[in-house]
Amino acid sequence: MAAVYNVPLGGALIAAEIMYGSISLPIVLPALLCSAVATATSWLFLPDAVTYLAIPAYHASASVFVWSVIAAPVIGLVSVGYVRLIGWVSFHRVAGPAGAVAPLVAFSVLGVIGVRYPQLFGNGKDMAHDAFLGNGTVLLFLALFALKPIVTALCLGSGATGGLFTPALSTGAVLGAFLGGLWLHVWPVAHHGAPVGAYAVVGAAAMIAAATQAPLSALVLVLELTRTTDTLMVPMIIAAAIATTLARYLDGYSIYSARLPAASREAVP
Repeated sequence: MAAVYNVPLGGALIAAEIMYGSISLPIVLPALLCSAVATATSWLFLPDAVTYLAIPAYHASASVFVWSVIAAPVIGLVSVGYVRLIGWVSFHRVAGPAGAVAPLVAFSVLGVIGVRYPQLFGNGKDMAHDAFLGNGTVLLFLALFALKPIVTALCLGSGATGGLFTPALSTGAVLGAFLGGLWLHVWPVAHHGAPVGAYAVVGAAAMIAAATQAPLSALVLVLELTRTTDTLMVPMIIAAAIATTLARYLDGYSIYSARLPAASREAVP
């Protein structure tokens, strides 16, 4: 993770907070060392560049603070539904002879939907980038938010393999952009409101925090993936804390633990 996304600190925190469930020196120090060496090695072949380029340093205005408190419970509830959907399709994946045909059907459906919404192709990186920049309408962000979890679950359920981190982040980004676009009708930019992209950044951080049940990793990852969003740190912390608390109270599973066998899930803290 650290090497692929150029996020050495976030990669180390994922190993400690998500994989091992403990942020202690015996865990953190080896994770930091391994993450640093892997990232430095990747620079020999990959550019030392930020994943999401040219994201503005949005100002943490009063509107973002208020929105973070209001939107965080919504994002937390959405994350619970997202995790349950991923968990369900993981245990009901197509098997047997149908498994040879199911991916073709799933990706054909994705292709048809993608004619209208090409942003759905791939893992969601471009979709999140557009949301961070505020490129899109409220209706477009709503459609992408509704469709991205569905097509992700469809592809996973067909037997295809793929990651879940970026799809969850992109879902949070477009959800944040959608809710932020609605909020601008209440608190417009002309009255010291914030651009849509600022809400997308906070939404992405809150969604990842709640969906992974790892708020520290989520916050650090958003910072490292953008390199400019430290100006939104306090609203991101507020939204991530509220969303994660609600998701943990309602369910307690993450997009990773929800896919484990029942016996393994019982051992997850």
